[in-house]
Amino acid sequence: MLITGMSGAGRSHAAHSIEDMGWYVVDNMPPQLMVPMVDMMTSNPSGVHKLAAVIDVRSRDYFADLNAVLSHLDDLGVRTRILFLDADDDVLVKRYESVRRPHPLQHGNRLIDGIREERELLANLEERADIVIDTSHLSIHQLSTKLYNALMGSGPTTVSVHIFSFGFKYGIPIDADFVADVRFLPNPFWVPELRELNGLDSPVSDYVLSSQGASDFLDAYEQAIRIAIRGYAQEDKHYVTIAIGCTGGQHRSVAMSEALASRLRAHGLSVSVSARELDRQA
Repeated sequence: MLITGMSGAGRSHAAHSIEDMGWYVVDNMPPQLMVPMVDMMTSNPSGVHKLAAVIDVRSRDYFADLNAVLSHLDDLGVRTRILFLDADDDVLVKRYESVRRPHPLQHGNRLIDGIREERELLANLEERADIVIDTSHLSIHQLSTKLYNALMGSGPTTVSVHIFSFGFKYGIPIDADFVADVRFLPNPFWVPELRELNGLDSPVSDYVLSSQGASDFLDAYEQAIRIAIRGYAQEDKHYVTIAIGCTGGQHRSVAMSEALASRLRAHGLSVSVSARELDRQA
């Protein structure tokens, strides 16, 4: 993917957002280096398969080289897409004035002269673009949301969820968006045949999930999390961490984490699970 467009229209923020989606992003890549980069990607089956190159205006010769490279990539069967970011001239002027930096094509002239020259240079590239986003009236968060919608789809499925279990006696995690306490459930630790097992074992999981209140809690908590995730998707928050704790982090929290993850996956969400305390002695 080529990330290009008007200087000041949000290329850098777009690059960060696309990198967060799993792309390998290279900033200010000369067109001549794109083919070697693609060769490096395709020669290693387990390597990077999504390359995004940020390119900005240099000269007419620069874009002539770019057109030749794009034609060569087409001949190689490499799928390419162009993301073009634009903004109104008056918006670009205000943005440049706020950061007090010259336009790359200003050359000692007026700022608007540099903007107009760049727009002329980029006209053909904008016509070829697969995705064009006008950022004139977008915040950086709204721009990210548009990019997620364009590249990954819209809605809650763009949010990645990580659930991990923990033990309160080892400390409350500081990196969680949600912290749930399941110490209200009966503790398998006090059942001799379950004590040496953990929440990943079926006897413990069955014991915890069949306890009074477990199903009601999961119903309510699942609903609350899904509401929050829908809002997060709209507000450009695409990673959510949920911590579920019990006393030692061995039994109840582990079983409930796995159960919540299963429920969320059933709604098409991407969910990973870990257990912070399972390598500890109970």
